[in-house]
Amino acid sequence: MGQGGHPRRAQAYDGELGAAVERAQGGDESAFAVAYRIVQPGLLGYLRGLVGDDAEDVASDAWLEISRDLGRFKGDGAGFRGWTATIARHRALDHLRRQRVRPRASALESDLLELPGPHSTHDQALESLATERALDLVRGLPRDQAEAVLLRVVVGLDGPAAARVLGKRPGAVRTAAHRGLKRLAGQLGGEGGAGSVTDDAPRTLGESK
Repeated sequence: MGQGGHPRRAQAYDGELGAAVERAQGGDESAFAVAYRIVQPGLLGYLRGLVGDDAEDVASDAWLEISRDLGRFKGDGAGFRGWTATIARHRALDHLRRQRVRPRASALESDLLELPGPHSTHDQALESLATERALDLVRGLPRDQAEAVLLRVVVGLDGPAAARVLGKRPGAVRTAAHRGLKRLAGQLGGEGGAGSVTDDAPRTLGESK
């Protein structure tokens, strides 16, 4: 999933990202392209978790807004990732309201995703979930858990930054992410098969339990 596939990997580029954004705000178009290349993989993964196959279109709309409002942004590289995620989330929710998208749940195959066992570390769980094929599973979670996992794992935001995107307290976001990861691990490690992932979960991120 590129640079956006794991929190530490995304955060490693924050210095370069912050410098690129500053230059872009001064009119350097090539610097904006650098910022785009750093942010886009994680942002697109986040949007795929929200709107499925329409992610590219929603990302395009989000980047138009990001480009238009770039001069208003104030902050560093990590702040820019949070700011762009907020814009993308708004565009995704607008899209879901307009289209009433109901994402399809993908059938699980034995090689779809390998989640760690019960004694593995939290970081290993995050690493396992940071794959393209895991997004359908995440989309089967209740909305609060799905968004928390996506922002933490795919976009690479820390707890406070993810909380700002969602308009919630950091503790609530950490709890939602933990519950989402635990639920996914339990579903995959238990019964297996397509039905075990989404039988009791909302079918779209526009719904909450």
